[in-house]
Amino acid sequence: MHTRRHLIAFSLATTMLAACSSVPTMTDRPPIVFMHGNGDSAALWLTTLWRFESNGWPRDRLFAPDQPFPLARDDDGVAQPGRSSTAESMAFLKAEVERVLKATGAPKVVLIGNSRGGNTIRNYVQSGGGDQVVSHVVLGGNPAHGIWAVKGLREGSEFSGLSPFIQQLNAPKNTAGDEVAPGVKWLTIRSDNNDKYAQPDGVWIGAKGTATNIGFDGPALKGATNIALPRVDHRETSFSPVAFNATWRFLTGEAPRTLQPVAESTVALSGRVTGLGLDPLNPASGAFVNNLPLAGARLAIYAVDAATGARRGQAVWEQTIDADGRWGPFAGQATTAYEFVLSAPGYAATHIYRSPFPRSSAVVQLRPERLAEADRDAKALVIFTRPRGYFDAQRDTMRFNGQSALPGVPPQGAGVSSSKIRLASDAPESVTAEFNGERLAGRTWPAEKGEISVLELSY
Repeated sequence: MHTRRHLIAFSLATTMLAACSSVPTMTDRPPIVFMHGNGDSAALWLTTLWRFESNGWPRDRLFAPDQPFPLARDDDGVAQPGRSSTAESMAFLKAEVERVLKATGAPKVVLIGNSRGGNTIRNYVQSGGGDQVVSHVVLGGNPAHGIWAVKGLREGSEFSGLSPFIQQLNAPKNTAGDEVAPGVKWLTIRSDNNDKYAQPDGVWIGAKGTATNIGFDGPALKGATNIALPRVDHRETSFSPVAFNATWRFLTGEAPRTLQPVAESTVALSGRVTGLGLDPLNPASGAFVNNLPLAGARLAIYAVDAATGARRGQAVWEQTIDADGRWGPFAGQATTAYEFVLSAPGYAATHIYRSPFPRSSAVVQLRPERLAEADRDAKALVIFTRPRGYFDAQRDTMRFNGQSALPGVPPQGAGVSSSKIRLASDAPESVTAEFNGERLAGRTWPAEKGEISVLELSY
């Protein structure tokens, strides 16, 4: 994967972390709580959890919760259905930490957050009592000084550097002007210049040519250990091997044994099925993402040929989703590729094709798609998506259905994580996609019958 090439350039920064005498070498691993970002879910921590486990961190000390409404309000001070405020996000994290402390008996936790999750963590440590129960914090791609700081532009948003929320978070904590709460060890991980939410130009907020007044170093915080990783994108500041390397060294003072998941012979897979809108069962309630259970959805899992996506027999797992949204546990094989088929009223029958799962996971979250009006005349639709990072045409080696230029992906910059092709035939065929060595294959399904194919990367 391309992030491996960054390790040489990164060695000086990580050596500094490993040599830092204030970072203890831990033999009794504390629990870690992972806080996802805006519009995201616990599923994004999948490979990070695998890496922690593969380096000896106990699986039962790793916790990745789902915030029910993960999207931030347009204006933090104004109630908005289906959106969460900074106060609500902090209350959610506080309750999760208290639950983890009670379940484990540990005196303190480590908090790791991506993007908006970093805002929530900082707010909790600074204003919610977290400074008493948190030992270390790692923030990846956190918009610590906002995504923009433009007078008159949505100043009430928690992503505005001029908002009361950001101003309060960054107020000096001591005479040295530190922006982080004392008593906790802080690490920020950012991109050198490839984070869509730390750009001096407003191209990724729909204002190309307008100054955001935020620099590439926007995620850095005075008083923290701050490192920049070459060419990583916004999500890779948390979910890439090089980000894990920095995180592990910060927490332990040692180099990790491996940056890749160590395979298990058999795997147990489970997670949650979630939907869209204020009410997942009511299409009229909106099409924004949520982490609410999609009760009554039907899930079927098929083993498939990894080269073609063709099914290798009947379903190996079938389930109707209960009120809690949970599915599984399904006992799978670490060398087998699977197709997950979700069907629910108001949604397209969604065929999700995944690479083999090398390890067990309880955060294999699944969400069906809805057919957009603009796509209803297509004979077949295939979506190629990368949840834990973005596509960068200048950086990455990619192919989708034989094309090296992915539809919808700009020629420069890393700010798009999905590509979609519309096929003129509904005849079943194999479609392949590749990204930096990870290859996926799936089958097409007729759109006129309300079916969609999704090729979902793990890395």
